Amino acid sequence: MLKRLISLWVWLSVSVIVLVWVPWLGLVYLVTVARDPGRYTVGRWFRRSAVLATKLNPLWRFRTTGVRIHDPRRPYVAVANHESFADIFLLSHLPWEMKFLSKEAIFKIPLMGWMMRMAGDIAVRRGDVTSRARALDECRDRLRKRVSVIIMPEGTRSVDGQVQKFHDGAFRLAVETGCPILPIAVAGTRAAIAKGSWVFGRATAVAHVLEPVETTGLTLQDVPELREKVRQLISDARATLLAELQTAQA
Repeated sequence: MLKRLISLWVWLSVSVIVLVWVPWLGLVYLVTVARDPGRYTVGRWFRRSAVLATKLNPLWRFRTTGVRIHDPRRPYVAVANHESFADIFLLSHLPWEMKFLSKEAIFKIPLMGWMMRMAGDIAVRRGDVTSRARALDECRDRLRKRVSVIIMPEGTRSVDGQVQKFHDGAFRLAVETGCPILPIAVAGTRAAIAKGSWVFGRATAVAHVLEPVETTGLTLQDVPELREKVRQLISDARATLLAELQTAQA
């Protein structure tokens, strides 16, 4: 019962945040878009709304660790494992802007979808080859404008908690553009909210940024090896994070 009451409070808080943020984000967009075609500033303000929503949730304790990015305008193709819908809230705590590649259905949520489009996030329709190609073109556009993109190459959240097979798209994109891969290991969000549920769970979660993996000199023939290398890095780091979280909670 307590979790249900807290969840009602959090969803009400999120609704208020969205109602306040939409006009503010619209104003920031109008003021900055002409000189900031990559929508870096708008995106940063949008991520702040997710950070605020997290702070208002007493069941969640989110933090980031690992490598610090000294030049936020050097574009990376960031890749992360996918545990939960809450991953978006956790990754928004990172102190630089990245455009999220997200399923099209989220963009259809009233007000939320508007903010995502203003922020320059990228929609993709699962199973649609044309949509995937268009989404990758939009990713290239953001990278040319010196803004990183983040892709979850599992394609969907993990069912059993293990890091699933990675798809090639993010790695082909990095090789074709010459941008480094930025691996990010996510751990602990699986308990934050169950798929298909509106009730929040108690969760302590970490997003750990690993050393960038350069792609200079690589060709498309190197994509499978690159993909598996990065997947293993993320999987190993996630296992370490989970062990540390379990020890801390013991």
